[in-house]
Amino acid sequence: MSKRIKVKALLESTQTNIEVTVMGWVRTFRNNQFIALNDGSTNSNIQIVVDFENTDPTLLRRITTGAALSVTGTLVESLGKGQKFDIKATAIEVLGDSDPEKYPLQPKKHSLEFLREIAHLRFRTNTFGAIFRVRNSLAFAVHKFFQERSFVYLHTPVITASDAEGAGEAFKVTNLDLDRLPRTDDGQIDYKQDFFGKATNLTVSGQLEGELGAMALSDIYTFGPTFRAENSNTTRHLAEFWMIEPEMAFYDLEDNMDLAEALLKYTISYALEHNAEDIEFLTQRLADEDKQKPQNERSEMSLLEKLQFCLDNDFQRLTYTEAIDILKDSTPNKKKKFQYLIEEWGADLQSEHERYLVEKHFKKPVILTDYPKEIKAFYMRQNDDGKTVRAMDILFPGIGEIVGGSQREERLEKLEQRMGEMGIPTEELWWYLDTRRFGACPHAGFGLGFERLVLFVTGMGNIRDVIPFPRFPKNAEF
Repeated sequence: MSKRIKVKALLESTQTNIEVTVMGWVRTFRNNQFIALNDGSTNSNIQIVVDFENTDPTLLRRITTGAALSVTGTLVESLGKGQKFDIKATAIEVLGDSDPEKYPLQPKKHSLEFLREIAHLRFRTNTFGAIFRVRNSLAFAVHKFFQERSFVYLHTPVITASDAEGAGEAFKVTNLDLDRLPRTDDGQIDYKQDFFGKATNLTVSGQLEGELGAMALSDIYTFGPTFRAENSNTTRHLAEFWMIEPEMAFYDLEDNMDLAEALLKYTISYALEHNAEDIEFLTQRLADEDKQKPQNERSEMSLLEKLQFCLDNDFQRLTYTEAIDILKDSTPNKKKKFQYLIEEWGADLQSEHERYLVEKHFKKPVILTDYPKEIKAFYMRQNDDGKTVRAMDILFPGIGEIVGGSQREERLEKLEQRMGEMGIPTEELWWYLDTRRFGACPHAGFGLGFERLVLFVTGMGNIRDVIPFPRFPKNAEF
């Protein structure tokens, strides 16, 4: 096994007429002579040329789509079109058989819906091979970005007793017997008898714990799974997803926006550089998909152009109030084309409004700031106007919100007052409030939904297609 060379390395080779060993899965086998073999290192296959006249017929019958092979042979320049090299096989071993009558991935086009049903095998398709190699690069680029800036990578808890968003959409965690729940005298569930001695849930955000780290280490980031028990069946929501959440001491809102914009540009640039072949494939895939749509629904830019566009343009920065004025005055609002009409200041912006600002009005990524405090979380720093908070959201074409963040409220009395107004018990978050009691300082942070970033960079239309095993209402398969 140690002699094995990956297909990607072979195709980039400058040597020929050397003996090589390659291992992978059969994509196709034509005329009992040509095997297209793929090992997932690239979308490109290596062609194996079989001397079928001198090969055991029993072995030939076992070379079927999906079978795993080990092939040793001579790497030669290809005489055929479409490939640079062939391997003239001298030895073929079937490592794992695949029944062609039962193997679901036959060499034909499959719908994304069908592939979601066989998510355990969809990695073997070109589309998903490309997506998950890009996802891998983006994840590495995130760590590289922060490590180059001397951030500390902090692991925040997956099980927590707090709901950072205060939205109550958390998955409860318990080891109580659900058929015989212990009750208190007033009939409530007695969580004192639970494993942790209190009610706990899966985390909706690592932010609050991240702030604790920033108050000692200055700059930290978390990158881990988060969970929302939101009964949402849209193409943009998952019940389990990954979040990148940096928290920075001695940062204000401007610093926060600068960092978030730099992170997005860095990760996109990294993927373009290291996954050129995959992004080229996904660009063509999107273009083919676009051809099936009516002219007015087609993208104005190709995937590659859209990614480059985000790198070449400074993000447009404006306040929520300015955005509301633009939306109120917009044609779709006046002609009642928006599903949610913008009638007054204070409206919670929907995806259609965010995409209008990005795709139609400014035609570039947008950073909105200074939202009404009534539609934002308790921990955001209050502005002097008494109406708005130092929040910022970054909006991307095709996606809408991709980053949400704010300067955090460092003033204890203001934070306690806001928590009281929103019904958030201060006694449960005593540890969080301690950071305001002992050496409080201006600080800021944001959350970047990793799957939304992958969605944007790959050009896919459904967030369930950019995470290996999607979790959503009524689905926890695999």
